[in-house]
Amino acid sequence: MEPDVLDKYVRAGEVAAEVREEVKARIQEDVKLIDICEWVEDRIRKLGAEPAFPCNISINEVAAHYTSPPGDEKVIPPRSLVKVDLGAHVDGYIADTAITVCLDPLKERLVEAVERALQEALREAGPRVRISRISATIERAIRARGCKPISNLTGHNLARYTIHAGISIPNVAHRSLKRLEVGQAYAIEPFATEGWGAGFVIEGLETTIFRLAKTKARGKQARELLKRIQEAFKTLPFAERWLWRLVPRNKYEGAWRELLSSGAIMGYPVFIERTGCPVAQAEHTIVVLEDKCVITTLQK
Repeated sequence: MEPDVLDKYVRAGEVAAEVREEVKARIQEDVKLIDICEWVEDRIRKLGAEPAFPCNISINEVAAHYTSPPGDEKVIPPRSLVKVDLGAHVDGYIADTAITVCLDPLKERLVEAVERALQEALREAGPRVRISRISATIERAIRARGCKPISNLTGHNLARYTIHAGISIPNVAHRSLKRLEVGQAYAIEPFATEGWGAGFVIEGLETTIFRLAKTKARGKQARELLKRIQEAFKTLPFAERWLWRLVPRNKYEGAWRELLSSGAIMGYPVFIERTGCPVAQAEHTIVVLEDKCVITTLQK
């Protein structure tokens, strides 16, 4: 990996880690989700990076992919389990990190399970280490605390302007010869639910995060909006409320509907634990070098 590329990964990680730690104090009952999302994203920009994707705030049984849509009135409910998943990038080089804030002492065991699983996975990680070894470590740590890993949510490798670059790091033991490759970045992210849960997520009805899928559209306004989306976000995910930064709110709606209906824009459905059990998450980003792994999102 070129030194300037590593520097960008590290800088993105420093920003993401700082924002992750700062946001903890904002996770309180009755706080609007949109206020937290926009604070996280603005804070990333103020620290000299750009959001790599919309701030995810996934509560209780919602495991992933919820960000506030325009005008969101949802608030953090009492005694909830709140996952904040955020990403920063510098010139397209991404840091992806997440925490779970527990407002219910009865659910604290889930947080402990994913944090311990993440710590043990990071200790296993190294140049050319088999991914199956990391996955088995994650599952073992989660089950040791009476919890169950989410079998169809995974960690993943990162590439420039690409969140999911093709390699997955499952949170359950499996057979695979794939290894952590030198010069690559990876997000390791254990997810856990209660021992009596399904340990499996399904798609919910809401879709609040999107990305570019095609570069052509028919209508003039749709083509203009698509061009601005491509210039602003490239292949990275974005939120509908981010479009207000690109075009006036009263002009984008028709073009936006056209892009969605034509498939030029694809959505990421919200993921929900199949039995409705609460889910916890923890996540760090690593860069694999010839002789070690650098954890870019550790708190300094």
